[in-house]
Amino acid sequence: MPNYAMDSNATAAQTAASMNALSVTPLPWNALKELDEAGFVARLGTVVEYAPWVAATAWSARPFAHWDALYQALALAIHGADTPRQLALLRGHPELAGQEARAGSMTTDSQGEQGRLGLLALDALTVARIETINRRYRERFGYPFVVALRLHTSLASVFLDGEQRMAHDETTELRTALQQVCEVMRGRLANAVTPFPSPAVHTLTSTPSESPS
Repeated sequence: MPNYAMDSNATAAQTAASMNALSVTPLPWNALKELDEAGFVARLGTVVEYAPWVAATAWSARPFAHWDALYQALALAIHGADTPRQLALLRGHPELAGQEARAGSMTTDSQGEQGRLGLLALDALTVARIETINRRYRERFGYPFVVALRLHTSLASVFLDGEQRMAHDETTELRTALQQVCEVMRGRLANAVTPFPSPAVHTLTSTPSESPS
């Protein structure tokens, strides 16, 4: 199975520590193994924004030998989906400091992720800059600018990422955007499930040409 992890050195525990504490107490690994399909989807259905089908698809890959195997099954469900479903998944994500943030209608996970970099309390000039990036990106690709904020330490880094990604062709950016969804998911999964020992070495084995379309 291809390895879709971008941060090859991050363990589940390190990933969890890098994010705001979320509302769900992590489920022990042995308890996860005992869940039936409905329980599995109910517990992990929110690790991808409004897309419980990802967990439902990953269920068929059980048993999971370790935490990374669980992550890989979820990532493969995303990368292996057909294009209409992938686009629907991306369009289900909120924009950075966008309408959902202003209305207070984002999920708890998204509020914590955007709040970490101060995206819920910005000055007018920064809001205008983000709105410009959001608009240009959506006009370019047809879905929101999705970025794994836990991989950034500043808004300047997020802005640079957005500008660089707008130079991508549609195929490259779809792959990149889906990988960002996987990185968001990695952080949420680390908070949802207590890590079970995984192989010590993690390498990025997939290349753009190898990733499923």
